[in-house]
Amino acid sequence: MAYTHLSLILLSLTSSLLFLLTPQVQAQSPSAPAPAPSGPINITAILDKGGQYTIFIRLLTQATQVASQINNQLNSSTEGMTVFAPTDNAFNNLPAGTLNDLSTQQQIQLVLYHVLPKYYSLANLLTVSNPVRTQATGQDGGVFGLNFTGQANQVNVSTGVVETQVNNALRQDFPLAVYQVDKVLLPLEFTEAKPPAAAPPPANTTTAGDSNTTKTTAAEPPALNDSGRMTAGLGLVAGVGLFCMGLLS
Repeated sequence: MAYTHLSLILLSLTSSLLFLLTPQVQAQSPSAPAPAPSGPINITAILDKGGQYTIFIRLLTQATQVASQINNQLNSSTEGMTVFAPTDNAFNNLPAGTLNDLSTQQQIQLVLYHVLPKYYSLANLLTVSNPVRTQATGQDGGVFGLNFTGQANQVNVSTGVVETQVNNALRQDFPLAVYQVDKVLLPLEFTEAKPPAAAPPPANTTTAGDSNTTKTTAAEPPALNDSGRMTAGLGLVAGVGLFCMGLLS
């Protein structure tokens, strides 16, 4: 009996000691590290992770330097941005020489045309007022707008030249949304005929003596024919006769 009471006492003491020591053990155990703050957004890193946007990345970084502008604006803007990223297949399906035929300014406009200066979710794109401004809007006096249509979860984008579906979202967290497109969004402005150049003014005709006048030659009197010479001779004889008669009178 005494043994039973002793066991109960020891069990109670052991439980009490464990209860007292547990907070100390918990206090001494290292806490889980806090999550590291996310770094600045990098558009090329997002595209590189996607694995099929090498041509678009090259245009962003090497040909136009637009990537730096996007990253700077993303990390300082309250509106966010939306990027439509054509795949490598989209560029490869362009007619041969399309990119090479573009001037440096047009390549910049092409890249900026794939960027909206505001964050849009797919649902937002179904309710926008067309045409939607892009980063290229206003350059060379052009509209450079995009038109969006669709329903439910399907969104289509049109340039007036090209129409394609907005597909896989590479990123859709504010402040940046990146959507895949399977066609390069060629602006309508690239296909519109430019007004003809004005004709050059006519060249001035100058002379050695005067740069503002044109040399002219006085017209020579017409030569007399035989009848004219006879008439002139008779008139001369008559005149002499009249003169002599006046002297005799």
